[in-house]
Amino acid sequence: MDQLILRDIKEGIGVMTLNNPARRNALSLELCKQLTNALEDFKKKKVNVVILRAEPGARVWSAGHDITQLPKVHHDPLAYDSPMETAFRAIQAFPGPVIAMIQGSVWGGATDLAVTCDLAVGDETASFAITPVKMGLPYNASGIMHFINRVGSNIAKEMFFTAEPVKAERAYHFGILNHLISSREIEDFTFNLAKTIAANSPLAVSVVKEQFRILSEAHPISPESFERIQALRRKVYNSGDYEEGIAAFLEKRKPDFKGK
Repeated sequence: MDQLILRDIKEGIGVMTLNNPARRNALSLELCKQLTNALEDFKKKKVNVVILRAEPGARVWSAGHDITQLPKVHHDPLAYDSPMETAFRAIQAFPGPVIAMIQGSVWGGATDLAVTCDLAVGDETASFAITPVKMGLPYNASGIMHFINRVGSNIAKEMFFTAEPVKAERAYHFGILNHLISSREIEDFTFNLAKTIAANSPLAVSVVKEQFRILSEAHPISPESFERIQALRRKVYNSGDYEEGIAAFLEKRKPDFKGK
């Protein structure tokens, strides 16, 4: 199998590099599985901080979902046990911070990946777009909560409703980026940030991270509300708009959505 995630350990810092430039680092089933495996390997080796990055000079950090692998109608494209959702949970469950180092544009589910990481550092080339509405794709509740927790509901709504890219400076203002650093300095800055964290008590950092995760998910929801969310999502992924969105992407044309 191709190495879609390169893994390395530099001065005690784990590094995962997205390594499928031919597909613009799309979050394919295989890439997501390798990302999860890399985190498990780092955990066994007691790596306390991990950096997730693209290859140097990449114009696209990740293009998001591999649209060619999305299921057709009548199947949930973002099911709980899908490799992408599993990878997101692996980042959240990893005992140490995972830092996204962003150079280049970030699209769709890759924006969710970036905000799922504990911290994000970007340069002037970074931009972020969450694009499910362009595909007629019903995003899941956990993914929406990632954005609400990171940027608040007002900004999350704007990003989801418009699907327009948010450039680096605005992303820093919104809180998507913790730091906005020039491309000349971003590698040194990100590694120094990782080393600063790694010098602290790994047990204390791990416990604090888990507390943040628990508290950020402490949003009570009734069984009825959960079932309504699922019914709303089924309405979309069983629709003609979802089928049309995938077809239009594959045929490289503008979709003709009918709203049904």
